[in-house]
Amino acid sequence: MGILTDVLKDKKTVAILGHVNPDGDCIGSCLAMYNYLTENYGELRVSVYLEPMGAKFGYLKGYGQVKHGFEPERTFDLCITLDASDEKRLGEFAPYLKTAADSLCIDHHITNQGLARVNVIAGSASSTCEVLYGLLDQDKIGKAVAECLYTGIVHDTGVFKYSNTSRRTMEIAGYLMDQGIDFPKIIDGSFYQKSYGQTRVHGQAMLDSVLFEDGRCIYTVVTQEELKKNGCTVKSTDGIVDLLRSVTGVECAILLYETGNPSEYKVSLRTNTELDLSRIALAFGGGGHKKAAGCTMTGTVEEIIRQVDGQIRIQWDEEKEQTGV
Repeated sequence: MGILTDVLKDKKTVAILGHVNPDGDCIGSCLAMYNYLTENYGELRVSVYLEPMGAKFGYLKGYGQVKHGFEPERTFDLCITLDASDEKRLGEFAPYLKTAADSLCIDHHITNQGLARVNVIAGSASSTCEVLYGLLDQDKIGKAVAECLYTGIVHDTGVFKYSNTSRRTMEIAGYLMDQGIDFPKIIDGSFYQKSYGQTRVHGQAMLDSVLFEDGRCIYTVVTQEELKKNGCTVKSTDGIVDLLRSVTGVECAILLYETGNPSEYKVSLRTNTELDLSRIALAFGGGGHKKAAGCTMTGTVEEIIRQVDGQIRIQWDEEKEQTGV
């Protein structure tokens, strides 16, 4: 009996949760699980709870059924969390995990210490969608589920170019393509296409970027005012940190964007080197992966960059000691 089959035994109601500010892998894995359960376990009553999602994911089956508000009177037989590395990342929906009779956590963040009774965490996987694929019966994966899984994998691998892409990742993607999905449309529509306003935000972010540490690091800041001026939400910042990372000579890219709370910023980190960004994010209460991580910090931009730079320097000093260079 597989893990999913076992945990679903005798269950009637299921809540599916992802992380705050859901990205492609979070949305893809949550809706893949939703569609898989509703298509193959008709007796289950399944609800997905996520913060509002980007309209570009509207092609995914189940997108319109996602609930965006907490319902305090509801409890569930089973709560499944996907792509969330800790309870804090579940946002306002975290109580569903606490009150559920049983729980399952599926994730690929190496900083995840286990949120549930049953935890399936594969830090070496490209995405939560890749981890989820391994729990599903392949013969029961229809086109709708395949579209969701492929979307998540595409987004968390940067269309298969990030170092987290493995042979298994490509084999899974190939199987999903065989289910008849329109993979060029998924890639162009959900990953590359941007609104005019979003393009302006990205352009301004690059114009405002600052190199430091002799060009080895770069940062930029996106303000609420800039987003509002261009008719954008925080989701429009997706991709900016990867643009920063692509600058020649840059080893660490840092994106700060205002949360709306006084002096509070979301900090996204990316690297092309052996820097362990999960260590840096963890130092400030965040988490993620070695080459991609994030956290929330409070202070001025200068203070935050100085603190992050301090953590970067610690690792550089450690490397010098180890290599003797």
